[in-house]
Amino acid sequence: MLAALLATPLLGPMVAFLPTRRRGISGYVWIGSFGLHAAREFDQLIDHYVDTHREQIAARLLPAALEVFTRHRAQGDRVVVATGAPPELARAILGFVAHEDVPVIGTVVGARLGGIGARRHCHHEEKMRMLRERGYGDIETAYSDSSADLPLLLAARRPVVVNPKPGRVAMFRRVLPAGTPILNWGCHARGGTPVS
Repeated sequence: MLAALLATPLLGPMVAFLPTRRRGISGYVWIGSFGLHAAREFDQLIDHYVDTHREQIAARLLPAALEVFTRHRAQGDRVVVATGAPPELARAILGFVAHEDVPVIGTVVGARLGGIGARRHCHHEEKMRMLRERGYGDIETAYSDSSADLPLLLAARRPVVVNPKPGRVAMFRRVLPAGTPILNWGCHARGGTPVS
């Protein structure tokens, strides 16, 4: 923790800005994983974290999001989770809601200079490349809260913005097709039209 605090004057601002976000996050992950020698060890730490924080994680899952997710699956839609997080974290959280069989595409990690680092960050344009490589380039509906996912939202026939930062709503309205839903699924500090 001390190393992360000491690095925050450098890494914190990097995380705040999209062009440098990947490097900032990677710096924190490397510090937190220093001493690990394989992605398998990192995955074990993720599983341990999820197991010991089950109540806190479950409390943060949004009922509206889970309802939409479940509805897509019940309709027979092909559902894929594409995340900037390591796939192990997304799979562990999907296990909370019995959707652990959903394909997950996420940041590929591996040993790097005495810790764990991103080998391929599932972020921005790279997220779309990774989806296409796995055969998921034809996207009917995409959901995201982040401007980092603009390539994904623009590739979808039906983009849906959920829980955006209030200051980003105008940008989403400007760059996405007219009528794109911009919704709030129960995050009080975020923007979008509230959904009941």
